[in-house]
Amino acid sequence: MTRPSLVLLPGLLNTRRVFEHQAGALQDIAEVAIPELWHHETIADMAEAVLATAPPTFALGGFSMGGYVAFELLRRAPERIERLALIDTQAAPDSPETRTRRQAFIEQTKLGRFHGVHPTLLPQIIHPSRLKDSAVVQPILEMAQEIGGDGFVREQRAILGRPDSRPLLVEIDVPTVVMVGRQDLATPLPRAQEMAADIANAQLVVLEECGHVSPLERPAEVTAGLRRWLRQ
Repeated sequence: MTRPSLVLLPGLLNTRRVFEHQAGALQDIAEVAIPELWHHETIADMAEAVLATAPPTFALGGFSMGGYVAFELLRRAPERIERLALIDTQAAPDSPETRTRRQAFIEQTKLGRFHGVHPTLLPQIIHPSRLKDSAVVQPILEMAQEIGGDGFVREQRAILGRPDSRPLLVEIDVPTVVMVGRQDLATPLPRAQEMAADIANAQLVVLEECGHVSPLERPAEVTAGLRRWLRQ
């Protein structure tokens, strides 16, 4: 029996390493591909790059920024997507405050002030209980260093230019799982609840004692949720 194809899209300052646990643990039931997005200038470019290399039809999972790309894929080629996983992401555009913060990050980076993910930022993205967990922290720091300042600026500009995906939600008719860490500060639980409410065939999975980076913070639970979803 042929295994279905699963395309997993990483988030901001993430390489494919963010899905290392899921890719390894799901190989028995899916052919897993993890495109790296940080080489591209816009969400549209990221989506086109995914479509160019993905199989004719596939299951699609997007984490954080990867969710924004997943929505663009649904706009461009809905017939190719068999099911959808939205992980710690949102359909809504950024608030004015968040847009201002992204612009400031871009300006600082252009001045040569990119130092990856500074440890002082970690409480904003992972649960307090994981701040000293090297299995969570080290990949976050190392992925950011690998992508570097230029990749960071490309991703931030792409995110700033993304459209509002909320009108798209009611058109999604494939089996969908929406996962979110209960303590996610970047894309909070109410955003996930809104998406799950507006998508006809969606299940909401809330991960306890978990911040924004659930594939690393709660790898087994995210993998289990994806396995159930793939078997729907």
